[in-house]
Amino acid sequence: MSNKHLAEVATRKIILLTTLGRKTGKPHTVELWFALHRNKIYLSHEGDETDWMKNIRKNEQVSFEIERRKFKGRAYRLKEPAEMWTAKLALYEKYYGKASKEIVEDWFSLSTLFLIEPTISN
Repeated sequence: MSNKHLAEVATRKIILLTTLGRKTGKPHTVELWFALHRNKIYLSHEGDETDWMKNIRKNEQVSFEIERRKFKGRAYRLKEPAEMWTAKLALYEKYYGKASKEIVEDWFSLSTLFLIEPTISN
């Protein structure tokens, strides 16, 4: 898939993320909200670490589907503050609109943020 194909589904609300089970090696698919910004996909999860998060820690290679279009990529947890802010802003604005930095930071105060770098082909 190309950047164009990814951009065409950017406004959709749901991504189906498939990771490989860290113990079984079997595909594990979850439905999540996402935001696309500069050809990167951002994900957020509030609460305890889930299976999909643990799976990514073991194997960064993922596949995902948006509006029946399939993609592959590399996923990892964000730790760098500037990239985390980009993720928070992209996610918040997509689903809720503009807000102050304080509101956005508060909204994500208990969240873990992830990035998927899609594997792009022409």
